[in-house]
Order: sequence, then structure tokens, then C-alpha cells
Amino acid sequence: MDPQSQTTSLQRLQNVEKRIVRVLELAGGVMDEMANPSGPRKELVNNHCSEFMQLIKDIQVTLREEIKSACEYRPFEKCDYVPRISNEICHKKLEYVIAQLDEMKQTIEGCRNAA
Repeated sequence: MDPQSQTTSLQRLQNVEKRIVRVLELAGGVMDEMANPSGPRKELVNNHCSEFMQLIKDIQVTLREEIKSACEYRPFEKCDYVPRISNEICHKKLEYVIAQLDEMKQTIEGCRNAA
């Protein structure tokens, strides 16, 4: 793997990280809106949710591509340490994001049930 493609891969993963931060900001914005005493603004919640879902899809596609690329790259025939560790890190990050999404879903459902 040449240095340029490594830089490109690193940049793509950094962009994923920025998207994850944005996803969390959107989720926080929706939670703030749901807690608004005068009630949530439907258009704002819908816009946040739409952007949230699009970013999740973009993150998923990019991570799949990066994982696939890491699996295809074998600088030494029997050495898969770097791709394996990269995949494990990506997997743990995805598990964390999924757990956070599940918690947000439960909170939203709790708010809906309370209303």
C-alpha cells in the first residue's frame, strides 16, 4: 500500500469520525427538542432525523469499504495484524455507536409513551 492511499484511507476514517460527532450532535439536538417544555418543533426534529439517518448510511458505507480494503491488503502473506486490529477497532466503535443509538431509541420511546 503506497503512502498516498494510506493518507487517503486515514482521511476517510477521520471524516467518519467527524460524521460520528455530527450524528451525536444531531441526536443531542433532538433530545433537547423533545425535552422542550413547549413541545418539539416537528420540522426541526424531522430535519435532524433525516440528516442523522443519511450520515449513519454514509458512515456505514465508508466503514464497509475501509474494512474490505484492509482485508484485501496483505503486505506479508501471513501477517494480518494491522488489518485485524483495524477491523477490531472499527467493530468496537460500531458496537458503541449502536449501543448509543439503542439508548436514544429507548429514550425517544419513553418520551412518546409519557406524552
